[in-house]
Amino acid sequence: MQGACPPPEIGALPTHGRLAAVCGVRDERLRCGRRWAAVRWAAVRLLPCLWRGKYFSSGNEPAENNPVTPMLRHLMYKIKSTGPITVAEYMKEVLTNPAKGYYVNRDMLGEKGDFITSPEISQIFGELLGIWFISEWIATGKNAAFQLVELGPGRGTLLGDILRVFSQLASVLKNCDISIHLVEVSQKLSEIQALTLTEEKVLLERNAGSPVYMKGVTKSGIPISWYRDLQDVPKEYSFYLAHEFFDVLPVHKFQKTPHGWREVLIDIDPQVSDKLRFVLAPCATPAEAFIQCDETRDHVEVCPDAGVIIQELSQRISLTGGAALIADYGHDGTKTDTFRGFCGHRLHDVLIAPGTADLTADVDFSYLRRMSQGKVASLGPVKQQTFLRNMGIDVRLKVLLDKSDEPSLRQQLLQGYDMLMNPTKMGERFNFFALIPHQRLHGRNHQTNACQSKPSPSPVAGFGELGWR
Repeated sequence: MQGACPPPEIGALPTHGRLAAVCGVRDERLRCGRRWAAVRWAAVRLLPCLWRGKYFSSGNEPAENNPVTPMLRHLMYKIKSTGPITVAEYMKEVLTNPAKGYYVNRDMLGEKGDFITSPEISQIFGELLGIWFISEWIATGKNAAFQLVELGPGRGTLLGDILRVFSQLASVLKNCDISIHLVEVSQKLSEIQALTLTEEKVLLERNAGSPVYMKGVTKSGIPISWYRDLQDVPKEYSFYLAHEFFDVLPVHKFQKTPHGWREVLIDIDPQVSDKLRFVLAPCATPAEAFIQCDETRDHVEVCPDAGVIIQELSQRISLTGGAALIADYGHDGTKTDTFRGFCGHRLHDVLIAPGTADLTADVDFSYLRRMSQGKVASLGPVKQQTFLRNMGIDVRLKVLLDKSDEPSLRQQLLQGYDMLMNPTKMGERFNFFALIPHQRLHGRNHQTNACQSKPSPSPVAGFGELGWR
């Protein structure tokens, strides 16, 4: 982007130091740190945040609609001790706190949960993603082995559909050594994934203190391992999948004011007990370093954790080959305030009853693209409707309908198709984005010698029409 600031190098930094470190040299880090400490302790000088996005609290909710949850008590104690917290800190505590976090000890997916994802709607979605990985494996030279790595696998439904395709196309993959690697922080969800994916007769190996905290074998005989951090996954030729993963990573929110960018913080409402409110920081904060110099929006959300992960994926793919496929709802650097909550399949005030609802923000794909830093090529975002049509969803639907004699099953297939493809439902709300090696677009696989002749590159499935059926 012309006139844009270069993205900060954050991939190698520990989590607790990323925001401070983006300030640059050591002296600047210390100066920013001192200033940020002053901001956090200056609660009496913070102004209530007059801006309200459409998903935010109106401030007029009756007391009975704002129950005092264990998470709310924890947050209020934290704010009283250290001062107002960032939205990113709030999201991290609410979603992944080891004792009270929303994702840690519950199954929030499906009809009885707070939201339903595409794999829960139709088997076709996962089947087409399975085809995508095989297509890329073929296009890049049919490597003798590959790792399939999923970030945030949910209940394992999507991966189960992908593995079924791998089994159906066993003749294509017969000489390939495949292993599955899941990055999951939730103990509850990892147990559900194991029930969905693994062979019951083979006991799971468990080691809570190890980077690989669980191991097993899938129902089709493929080794499968669980990790809490992407850094612990072996750095080998891999295909990475992140479906509705980046949207729950913590975001920092900023509002443009006459005095420059000011970060949106969360504080205790001094007029209402047991209630939180938004306020604006009185001066600049370290995370402001992530805002583009030529930013034209008056409100932005930035996600440093997403940048760290994209830099890690880009580094791995550039060195060992493979690809990453990211599917999420988001935008290409155009939206402003998208932070919202979901509870019982309904929008939920993000500051009410924290710990009982999912918190999410749209993915900024332009930010992901910048954070790849040119180490890999990026494709998309393209709308889900376009991607799935290019992958052959209409052909697959016809095959399944022709095989089905049950009216209820046919209706289920048609309803699932409509939910995935209808522009007013998921068809245009969800996007696909990919990271691939530069040589993939130039017709040379990762292991090809530069002296060899270059074959004509095949289109990347989904972002162009599928090259094989």
